[in-house]
This record gives sequence, C-alpha cells and structure tokens, in this order.
Amino acid sequence: MAEKKYESKDIVVLDGLDAVRLRPGMYIGTTSSRGFHHILWEIVDNAIDEISNGFGDTIKITLNTDGSATVEDNGRGIPVDLHPTLKKSGVEVVYTTLHAGGKFNNENYKFSGGLHGVGASVTNALSRWCKVTVNKGGKKYFIEFNSYEDKDGKIHSGVPVAPLKEIGTANTTGTTVTFLPDDRVFGNQQFSFETIVRRARELAFLNKGLKIVVEDKNTKDKSEFHYEGGIKDFVSYLVEGKNALFKEPLYFHAQSKIVDLEVSFISTDSYTENTFSYVNNIPTTEGGMHEIGLKSAFTKAFNDFARENNFLKDKEQNLLGEDFREGLVTVINVKMNNVQFEGQTKTKLGNPEARTEVEALSIAELGKLLADKKNLTYGEIIIDKAKQAAKVRLAAKKAKELTRAKNNAENFNLVGKLAASTSRDRLNSELFIVEGDSAGGSAKQGRDRKYQAILPLRGKPLNAEKKRVDQVLANEEIRTIISALDTGFGEDFDISTLRYNRVIILSDADQDGAHIRAILLTFFYRYMKELITDGHVFIGLPPLYKVYKKDYEKYVYSDAELSSAVAAAGKGYMIQRYKGLGEMNPEQLWETTMDPANRTLIQVTIEDAAEAEKMITTWMGDDIEERKAYIGLHCNFDREDEFMKNYSKIGNEN
Repeated sequence: MAEKKYESKDIVVLDGLDAVRLRPGMYIGTTSSRGFHHILWEIVDNAIDEISNGFGDTIKITLNTDGSATVEDNGRGIPVDLHPTLKKSGVEVVYTTLHAGGKFNNENYKFSGGLHGVGASVTNALSRWCKVTVNKGGKKYFIEFNSYEDKDGKIHSGVPVAPLKEIGTANTTGTTVTFLPDDRVFGNQQFSFETIVRRARELAFLNKGLKIVVEDKNTKDKSEFHYEGGIKDFVSYLVEGKNALFKEPLYFHAQSKIVDLEVSFISTDSYTENTFSYVNNIPTTEGGMHEIGLKSAFTKAFNDFARENNFLKDKEQNLLGEDFREGLVTVINVKMNNVQFEGQTKTKLGNPEARTEVEALSIAELGKLLADKKNLTYGEIIIDKAKQAAKVRLAAKKAKELTRAKNNAENFNLVGKLAASTSRDRLNSELFIVEGDSAGGSAKQGRDRKYQAILPLRGKPLNAEKKRVDQVLANEEIRTIISALDTGFGEDFDISTLRYNRVIILSDADQDGAHIRAILLTFFYRYMKELITDGHVFIGLPPLYKVYKKDYEKYVYSDAELSSAVAAAGKGYMIQRYKGLGEMNPEQLWETTMDPANRTLIQVTIEDAAEAEKMITTWMGDDIEERKAYIGLHCNFDREDEFMKNYSKIGNEN
C-alpha cells in the first residue's frame, strides 16, 4: 500500500471563529443544555464584570419570542474607537477575535470572571446572528454579526454585516447584546427561565446592591432580585427549611493586595457541612485553594476561641475541623486578579497564594468576630456543637464502632446480594442499584454479565439528611452500596477506587420508586459528592407503557410519547401501564431499560450547588410545611389520571 503524502498543503488553518464552530466543546464544554446556556452566561459575566468593578448597577436578561436572548447593562459600554493595530472598532474586535479583551491586565478590570478573552466571541461564533448596541460618550452605536453558509456549504461564523456605525444619541452608558443560538450547533433547544432565574438570584446575592431582572416574553414571567445584605442574605436563603442555631448569619469582609474576601456562615442542627464558594462571581463547585484556606482558618480560630474561653481544658486535645464544620452553612466569595481556574468551565481555583491569603485574613477576622461580646453566644453554640460531634467521633473511635462500621461497609459480605460483572474493565463497567428482589432477579437474568453488575435493594435505605454518620452506617442497604462501590465514604471517599464507571439507579415509576431515588441521591450528595460531580450517577428510565396489537409493539417512556405511539398503532391497539419493574420479564427489562442500544439514562449533575442544597433540604429535611408548599406549587397530581382516562377511552372505542 502506497504511503499517503503528508505535506504543508494538508495543514488546515481555521480562519476567525471557525475553530469554535468546529470544536464547540473545547470552549463551552458541551452542546447540551449546559453549553446552550453557557453562551448566555458569557455575555452575562461580561456585564457582571463591569458592575463588580464599580461601573453600573443593573442588568436585564430578556428571553424573546423568536428564541433569542438579550442582555442589557448600564456599565461603561464596550470601547467603540478603532483598535490601534487591527484598525477595527473595539466592539468588532471583542466579538470576532479569540483571546481579545480588556481583562488580560488589571488596568480596566481589577477582578474578572472572564480571563481568557473568548466569551463574547464564542457566543457570536455559536449564534445565527448577534446584535450589539453600545451607549457611550453621549452616542449610540450598533453592529450586527451573522453566521452564514456559502455556496460550497461552508459556514462562516460571526461575520460583521457592516462595520460599527453611529445610529443616534444616548443619555446613558452601557451595552445591549441580543443573539440567537445556532440550531445547527445546539439543535432545537430553548432557554430555561428557571435556570436563568437561579443564576440571576445567585449573582444578586454575590454582588451587594446589584439589581438583576429576568423576563420571558413568551410566558410573561418576570423576576427581579436585589439584596443589600449580599452573601449574608444568601446564607439566610440557603438555611430556609433548616433549623438554624443563630439568630442571623455571621459575616466578615477583608482585603489584601491579592484578594478581596467575603465570608458569611451560620450553624444548623444538621450533621453535614455545606460550603459554597465563588471566585469573581464564578461558582467553584469543586472548591480549591480558597476553600482549603478558609477551612484551615475555621479550625484554628475556633480552637483558639475554645481555649481562651475555657471550653477546652489544657489536657483536652484540639477539636478537628470536621467537628467545627458539622452543620455549618458557609458562603465564601473571593475576588482576585490573575485567577487560575482549572479549564474554561472554571470549577476549581488553583492559585496557591489564595490559600495563604484567605487563611490569614480569615483567622484575623474570625478572631475579631468571636472576640466581640455580642457574638459570644454564637461562638459558644459552635463550640458546643463541635464538642458533641467530637464525642460521637471519639466514642466511636474508642469503641471501634465507627471503624468497625466502615470496615464492614468496605468489606461487607455481598454473597447472595451483588451479582458482580466478570470484566475488570472499570471504564466500561456499570452497577445497577435495583429496587426490590423481584426486579433484581429479572435484572440479573437479563443483564450482560460481562460488564453489568446488579445490586437489588431489599428495603429502603436510610435518609442521610436526618441522621448522623454512625446511624447512616447502621443501615444495611447503605453499607451494601458502599461495599459494592469500593470507594469508602465521607472524609475517606476515594473516587480512584470506584469499581464502576456508571452507577445506575433503577426504581419503579411510582412514588415509592421516586422516594428511593431521592434517598440514594441524598446519600451520594452528602457522602460521595464526587460520584455526581464527576458524572458517574445515572437514573435508568423504565417504560411507562407498552402500546401493542397483533403486528405492532412500542414501549413508551413518557406521557409525551404516548400519543405518537397510539397514532402509529392505529385501530385495535391495547395499552399496558407498567406500575413496577417486577412486571417485566428479564428479556423485556434488558430490551427496554438495560440494553445500551435502546435504553434511556438521565445523568445526574449539579449545575447549581446552592440550589441543589436548597432542594435537598426542602425534600429530605424536617420542614414539612416548606415541602408541602413546594409540592402544592409545582406538582399536578391530576395530569396522569386525566391523561390515562382519555387514552383508555380512545383505546376502548378502537
């Protein structure tokens, strides 16, 4: 076979924004809903950067009837003069040139979430069209960009229709951007009002005094957020539904040459800690150096306070950080320059100097807070709760109860319970956690035993939200799950030892099944959060119905699909409603729910850690009234009954 020549002419040079169009995942992570909304966040983040640096105080996000979105701010406005070397307006440079922006030095933006200079240009590249209006210097300017397909089928991304032009006068300053996401990239997706509202609320909390308005022209929904208390109000919001042990959150603000630091926290009677961290308004869901610094500061400051006030005697050992943080809800908001995020999606802070700066500032500020006599009671509450946590920990260690429980969890005898897979290839292996022995038996018979393991649950696991760690470990179903995953849990969790790349929850499509899913997800969130953040947890979707007749059979996985299945079946069809997994034989369970070629899986993600925390507290916590209020607002129990009544009528008539 002749060797194919590889010459310079074979090297493809992508012009302008074509690289973004060719590999969008490199810039926005994914073209799913998360990536679809990411291009909106890039524009919103630019507006936030203006405001967090002291320019402007209002942002408005509008979802338009044509599927486009508009972001309007009252900042300084993007520069409109000609760039000295590119000879294009600043607006055109920002929207058509990768790695171009005013955030690479600290002269115009001391703090910024957008450090790569690709945000606005990526949004432009992945839009059908993008229109930018700038009010600056008493004048109004406009430019439009378009992504078009030429006669050879090549798409040219984000091309200016014409240079920036002056279109009138203006008595305000700011930038308005309207863009239509390109369906050739994202398919037929729509912006989620609820998703945007959650992020808008978060941004308003993080930027004291900011007014942010979200409006949906399609539904006429409108939400407005403005918090003068900033992250202190944020903590109060997060503990709604929890039993807070303080009258109000504690708060401190400190600055150095490197960081601007805000921290607010409150103690609750729950058994897990919750820290929500942000850097330059970007949620760092995987934490990083700033979180490590703050946690170290908590340990030192609270131990010092306990010693100084004789809550700890000389002969007593210092309490551990995990003791102090039990039940603590904390928000840490850091602003700094020269930020080193891990990747474009910015989920973890890597700057080593952030740890030392945050730790030093926090130790000093916590010392001041706790020395204030009006906060003495709060300090006592934290120490009392920490000492109780330490007693549980130390007693368990002394009696080897917790150690034995952990060992049992890690080496629990799974014979007769877990049907393990035969392959040692962890990347392709998956564990089905199946509700009930009957369904578990069908799953064991129907599976591909080479890479699919089955763990039937013989009872409901414990709700980890309401119990101490030793109580959680006492639950046989929880111990079995920990043993099967082989990762340990809590402080000892190690994702590198995970036996299965996919952990799939498979439960009945009824209220008990939903409750089991919620309990398992709560346990994973509280004690194995990396399972979720690293994308290992899935929910398997069994069919709700089977539409069939002599020469037709169709499994239906949602009410929305049922009408098309009925139409395709024609006259004389029957509908079977599956109430549980146990109603399917092994072949049916494999075909509908376990076969990778046919099944439907929902990957569990945490796009908004604060809202995830709020949801778990609402659904799995002790506040019954809040849960009732949420159910009353969001759930329609009549929908399926009415739907099935109508289709049963049609089926009978046919």
